[in-house]
Amino acid sequence: MNSYKDLDIYKISLSLFYEIHPASLLLPKYELYELGSQIRRSSDSMVTNIVEGYGRKNYKADFIRFLVFSHSSCLETKLHLEKIDVLYKGLIVNLDYFIDEYDRLGAKIFSFIKYVENNWKT
Repeated sequence: MNSYKDLDIYKISLSLFYEIHPASLLLPKYELYELGSQIRRSSDSMVTNIVEGYGRKNYKADFIRFLVFSHSSCLETKLHLEKIDVLYKGLIVNLDYFIDEYDRLGAKIFSFIKYVENNWKT
């Protein structure tokens, strides 16, 4: 692995961010700066923490800490999606797809955390 760009969790989280951002703009105007902003920030935080953690990869504990932040942001994003599903049913047509993808991504991030804990050499 030569770069954070080689990580599947990076590629997937960035791709999902690019999909979630415009979808969040479909929310009613009064939600754009509330729930819309929260989901944009949490999905962005996920990928950003992967990159920042990778930048500290020589310090295993720091790398793991940022991966945990990323995993937490993934869970937060999923919660925001679930709130949108209840509050604005049908607004985002492929909402179930996003929820499933964030579920899978969360599992991948968790597995990568375990890999780093057990195998990472600094």
